[in-house]
Amino acid sequence: MRSDQWLSLIIIALMMAAFVWGRYRYDIVAAGSLLAAVIVGIVPAKEAFSGFSDDIVIIVGSALVVSAAISRSGVMDIALRRVSPEKRGPRAQLIILVVIVAVLSAFIKNIGALAIMIPVAVQMARKSSVSPSMFLMPMSFASLLGGLMTQIGTSPNIIVSRVREEITGTPFTMFDYTPVGAALTVVGILFLGACYKLLPERRKDEASMHEAVKIKNYTTEASLTAQSTATGQSIAWLQKPAQGDAMVTAIISDNGARRTPLPDTILKDGDVLIIEGEQGALDKIVSEGKLRLSDRKHAKDAVKDVSSVEAIVGEHSRLIGLSAKDLSLFENTGLNLLAVSRRDKRFVERLGEIKIRNGDVLVLQGNLQRLPDMLREWDCLPLVERDLKLGSVRTGLIPVLILMATMGATAFGGVPVATAFFAAAFLMVVSGCVPLRSLYSHLDAPILIMLAALIPISDSLRTTGTTEVIADLLSRTAAILPPYGALALILAAAMAVTPFLNNAATVLVMAPIAATFAEKLGFAPDAFLMAVAIGAGCDFLTPIGHQCNTLVMGPGGYRFGDYARLGLPLSILVLIVSVPILLIAWPI
Repeated sequence: MRSDQWLSLIIIALMMAAFVWGRYRYDIVAAGSLLAAVIVGIVPAKEAFSGFSDDIVIIVGSALVVSAAISRSGVMDIALRRVSPEKRGPRAQLIILVVIVAVLSAFIKNIGALAIMIPVAVQMARKSSVSPSMFLMPMSFASLLGGLMTQIGTSPNIIVSRVREEITGTPFTMFDYTPVGAALTVVGILFLGACYKLLPERRKDEASMHEAVKIKNYTTEASLTAQSTATGQSIAWLQKPAQGDAMVTAIISDNGARRTPLPDTILKDGDVLIIEGEQGALDKIVSEGKLRLSDRKHAKDAVKDVSSVEAIVGEHSRLIGLSAKDLSLFENTGLNLLAVSRRDKRFVERLGEIKIRNGDVLVLQGNLQRLPDMLREWDCLPLVERDLKLGSVRTGLIPVLILMATMGATAFGGVPVATAFFAAAFLMVVSGCVPLRSLYSHLDAPILIMLAALIPISDSLRTTGTTEVIADLLSRTAAILPPYGALALILAAAMAVTPFLNNAATVLVMAPIAATFAEKLGFAPDAFLMAVAIGAGCDFLTPIGHQCNTLVMGPGGYRFGDYARLGLPLSILVLIVSVPILLIAWPI
């Protein structure tokens, strides 16, 4: 081997060791490795930043925006209640999630299936008081396994089909992958359901700050209109979406009379409801009952940049002792009071009549440009920035329809995945599914920088000719093995290479090797090509070999070494199960 080939392997080995060590954050390790590769000359300086334009970076960044839009839409709240009844434990919820993701991944791109289900998993974890890390990595692995079942589930299957057509004149068909892929998916789901505790519990760093300011007793006011689905329903029906985190504390009829909010009390058009609970639960009741937040107005010249903020009333605030009605809040400031919280206090009076006190927490809605000045003038301290849904505009099924159109375009319209996802993210923003002001907060910069830095380093294996050396070594080793041993070697090699080359490149490198080897020994190439597709589609060891693994790294709070804890035994299981099934399904 030449010196540049050794340097390429050494830098990658040191980088992987630093990732596993975990002393420095993964984007810093990747950036340092890129600089080292440029300094020693295995990555040309003019190619150092080519990774920022790579399709994988675009796909992951766009998928993060798409997932955020689906989460904000409220559609996942309905799905969550359907698949997560309160009595189901975390293990049952995990199995439900991985089965859904695996099945979806067979018919749409696996990263699209995962993007749809990440918001469901995060909400399910929050409701079950477990870390999202329990669900997200198993879901990612399930999406990779599910993608093996059909030709359109994952890119390696499509490329292997084309290679077979070049060799034999006949490509693999849509469901040629199903016997092996379905068997691996079933085995993988059973493993994930039984062994998910191999994963350590991880939480995102910023989660602790949000938990520190979590407030559970907001009070808001909402009324029933002709469009409300809650009209004619009972209090129990209205409160069901909140799952015990919010309740109606008072009902005020059209004529001003008060009614007791018993569970079987029937709601009428024009009723005004005083509702208390956690902010997200209040939002579910208001949005799904199609209630109107009382006294919510919009200025005639209102701009689109409307936001909600939580603020604590200071000791010397001039709001103390006054109510929103006393202040003529909207008329004088253009702000709406959406909710109030006071420690150990349950309100039954109307929202606009509550006298504000020192220490109250207010949820105010208005022009984002005016809110900071008004809060300073009133001696109110804004809380940590959070995504407040109460009072926000609902986009309903729009983000789901956009994503479905995207998946259809990639599967049947021949549109590249990167282009389709970028278009989906763009449409999510311009349609209001993701507010422009919070767009870049959904892009996980450390993840994207890590990917962009790793791409030219990984490509150095190809440009220095290291992949050819590895291919030659594999061919010589496989020639002395029995058929099942050679098949296992090809599969294991593809699984080992795919973290350092993207899965499409892995197929392009490994498929000709597998086909040539099969031809030399007089074997049919089908089983070997299938082995390449399985290996390239099954990177369970790192967050960098497949964009699905990368997508869950940030939301799950995972470290680099976490993937191997669950992924290594799963990889061994896939290897053991795949070889006999391949030999049965595709005799050589």
